[in-house]
Amino acid sequence: MRIKGIVSYKGNNYHGWQKQIGDNSIEEEIEKVLSKVLDEPINIYASGRTDAKVHAYGQVFHFDTNKEPDLSKLTYSINMMLNDDIKIISLEKVDDTFHARYSAKAKIYEYKILLTSKDPFNYDTHYLCPYPIDIDLLKESLKKFIGIHNFRNLSSKEEDEDDFVREIYSIDINHNKEEINIIFKGNGFMRYMIRYMVGVALSISYHKEDISYIDSLLDTKERKITSYKASAEGLYLVKVEY
Repeated sequence: MRIKGIVSYKGNNYHGWQKQIGDNSIEEEIEKVLSKVLDEPINIYASGRTDAKVHAYGQVFHFDTNKEPDLSKLTYSINMMLNDDIKIISLEKVDDTFHARYSAKAKIYEYKILLTSKDPFNYDTHYLCPYPIDIDLLKESLKKFIGIHNFRNLSSKEEDEDDFVREIYSIDINHNKEEINIIFKGNGFMRYMIRYMVGVALSISYHKEDISYIDSLLDTKERKITSYKASAEGLYLVKVEY
């Protein structure tokens, strides 16, 4: 039986999704509990990795099992055993052809920026902005990333099977006096890509860089990765579409 799972987590206490020797990870925590509950070795496969301190509302994974468990009871049992900062939202049986990563059509991420000087309840789930933001310039900057582009200078990946080309379908911005939320939807995002885009757009909104700086980064053959990268705490994987 192949099972698709949706999980939410707060990433502050983990070194990202992927298992790492000597460091705790979301993947490892879920696999340990599943293997114990199902009494067989379980390996899970996610829609993609999230980095250390990045959060998720709707990360998707799948796994295969020789058992035929009651999925409602299995969800309850897993959540009782998982740490409080990880929660299985749902489990469902899927066709054997389903793959959490390769079947994905689009991903939606959200980046949260806190505009207040200090908030003890949000400091580890938002990016705390140290400078005044020109919101119109921020919006104008982010729009330049929409479409099909080569993002080689906005990712730390050394190599990419698609030559660093990705399509961003939309970037929406919601804001008030206390918070800015930026929602990205695209066919895929490389390591640090969203954090670099946010960092670059913020640098322009602070008037540290001209908006033409984005043109120097996109669709170039020369590789010169930008130094502007927003912090991990403000990034959330919202949803994976299939």
